[in-house]
Amino acid sequence: MSTRIDHVMICVPDLQQGMEKYRRMGFGIHAGGVHPGKGTHNAIAFLQDDYIELLAIRDPAEHRAAAGPGSAHADLARFIAAGGGIRYVILQSDDLAAEVAAMRSRGVDVSDVMDGGRRTPAGQELRWKAAVLGPRNPLPIFFIQHVTPIAERRKQVPAAGNHPNGVYTIERAYIVVPDAGAASATYAKVLGLPQPPLQRGTVIMADMAVFQLGPTGLGIVQPYAKGTAADALERRGPGPFQTLFRTTSMGAAARWMQERGMPPLARGVRNTGEQAMLVPPGDACGAYIGFVGPE
Repeated sequence: MSTRIDHVMICVPDLQQGMEKYRRMGFGIHAGGVHPGKGTHNAIAFLQDDYIELLAIRDPAEHRAAAGPGSAHADLARFIAAGGGIRYVILQSDDLAAEVAAMRSRGVDVSDVMDGGRRTPAGQELRWKAAVLGPRNPLPIFFIQHVTPIAERRKQVPAAGNHPNGVYTIERAYIVVPDAGAASATYAKVLGLPQPPLQRGTVIMADMAVFQLGPTGLGIVQPYAKGTAADALERRGPGPFQTLFRTTSMGAAARWMQERGMPPLARGVRNTGEQAMLVPPGDACGAYIGFVGPE
């Protein structure tokens, strides 16, 4: 079954420039390596158990040859040209073969389990298994089961989880849709989970159905007023638009960003009573990046 959000994939036109923007936000982000035969490369900000991935096209010709119909990255170049941002929310599985079989028993269109891997700049080989949804279930999620143990995966960066902004885990990722009720029924079928009731999100100004996946939440949201969700739906259409991270100190995160020339971040009060603050897409490579935690 899916045990948590493993990572979010944020697609950018230039990897180095994307890394500089995320360092400005206080993420300790490092070159991740290349994807052999795919024409892409990435950078990683590893938290305690999950991470941010920035993905860019490294070799356009190699990418065009690899990104044929049915590929998870068939429209990657077009997505980046339209402004980039969060392309996929990747869910971690503890038994991907069994999960694929269970999805198929529910009538979900999903691929066979595929092997994946990349080599880090330091020469470390990382291995995983993945499965993607088929054209009858075109949702912006896919599934991963890591073959390389997490203790080894943390070694791909100098200090996993040690970020100047105090961030240590993904709290929630949001996917905006025109109809949260109908869309969450589809996600429930794919995930094999009960359909959550709608609740009101007061920061993103959207009604949301939140699937709790271990310590992380996947929110399927529909705007009810002007705000970040409405902006994302109007600007890019349905899809992932925001990731909310938990930090040890909102104040430290805000000071780090302001000291590096970023304007003060917009703040709002969640339906939990906590304050959250948001980095807008112009400063976060097309995504909304949120922070929540104590002052």
